[in-house]
Amino acid sequence: MIHKQYKVTGHLIDVSYTEKEVNEIFKPLLEKLVKLRKEKDERIIVYLAAPPGAGKTSLSLFLEDLYKEQGYPYTFQSVAMDGFHHYNDYLNQHTVVRNGREDPLIKYKGIPESFDLSALKEKIKALTQYRQVNWPTYDRASHDVSQETIPVDADIVLIEGNYLLLEKVGWNELTEYCDYNIFIQTNLSDIEDRLINRKQLGGATQTEAVNHYEQTDKVNAELVLSYSAKADMTLELTSDGQLRKI
Repeated sequence: MIHKQYKVTGHLIDVSYTEKEVNEIFKPLLEKLVKLRKEKDERIIVYLAAPPGAGKTSLSLFLEDLYKEQGYPYTFQSVAMDGFHHYNDYLNQHTVVRNGREDPLIKYKGIPESFDLSALKEKIKALTQYRQVNWPTYDRASHDVSQETIPVDADIVLIEGNYLLLEKVGWNELTEYCDYNIFIQTNLSDIEDRLINRKQLGGATQTEAVNHYEQTDKVNAELVLSYSAKADMTLELTSDGQLRKI
């Protein structure tokens, strides 16, 4: 087992991957990306999409670490789409209809409508045009989009997020800028506890965490699992928390 610790959704999380996962899935994937970068002879953009709670953030960070350990000739950088949430002020001032009720978007933060899709599309497009792009970030302390950005200038850029492969109007245009994509498939039953526990780590009570799961996380996960495009590589998160290629 290979053990790592990463900051995910504002909390330090211990993650573990087996030698089998590393040698049979992750290293061949990275070698594939190096080959694509060499053939294209310019930056490649990779998407890692998955429902909430499937471990995409920790996997993206682990892949970056693993890549840097291999001594490949190109640079590699992992970034998230969290910084493309609309600001809380926007979410408080705009509404969405759910279950026959019109509520402020902030109540359902995390759904596709709570993201600034146009800004996300423009930044991804910029990655195909410019050597360095300033990438928005999310502040887990304030639970809002940060004023700080990070410079993205790598040869291989991995973007992780729930909706990158979503086959819905607008979102489906994102694949135009992607050279390779990965999707993590799972069962709702295998991520429910993860999502509830994660919410409680953020300070929610058990009841609040369960309500949030039923109201938002479960709905988002079902959307991602049902309406994501077929990926170049599909991984399955099994009930024992490991990944296998399917």
